[in-house]
Amino acid sequence: MTFRAVRILKEVDVILAEDTRTTGVLLKHYGIETRMISHHKFNERSTVERIVSRINSGETFALVSDAGTPGISDPGHLLVAHCIQSGIEVECLPGASALIPAIAAAGLPNDRFCFEGFLPHKKGRQKRLIALKDEPRTIIFYESPHRLVKTLEQVAEFISSDRRAVVCREISKIHEEFKRGTIAELAEWYKQNPPKGEIVLLIEGVF
Repeated sequence: MTFRAVRILKEVDVILAEDTRTTGVLLKHYGIETRMISHHKFNERSTVERIVSRINSGETFALVSDAGTPGISDPGHLLVAHCIQSGIEVECLPGASALIPAIAAAGLPNDRFCFEGFLPHKKGRQKRLIALKDEPRTIIFYESPHRLVKTLEQVAEFISSDRRAVVCREISKIHEEFKRGTIAELAEWYKQNPPKGEIVLLIEGVF
């Protein structure tokens, strides 16, 4: 948390939180008593117009996500787009985000990269991977721990098993870990050592 972020969260009228329980722990730590409202992928479409209306009436809002940056594989884009369309100024207060530390510390080429967010859970998953087979830039995915092995096995099948890759786990947290190897090596490692926490998967591009 930056000093600026703490100040803004204290000053706004309402904080929109992906999970008020998770955010509540953070706010309590910094002595922030601002009222919270739930704002997540299941209700954002039904509430965005009402929020924009309240902002236009003079209230100020801040949007936070459980981890990372709102709008980057998290709720936020829809609200930002509606605010801009309504002439409302939007400010971004940068903070911890897994994407940039992962690409900076992975050891793979990072002058150019391709961020794919989360792969589709079912439909379109294979098609997306096949489309990335000849991608020359470093490819970055977000992944959940219980799907990591499946993803690595599918990457081995549809992209390459010997491509260099890095699994970044729990970035910026106590148990931060970077595991490097080929896709095949990483798949075998995580079969034997089931991962926990937030994961970023980086795969080198084709040369």
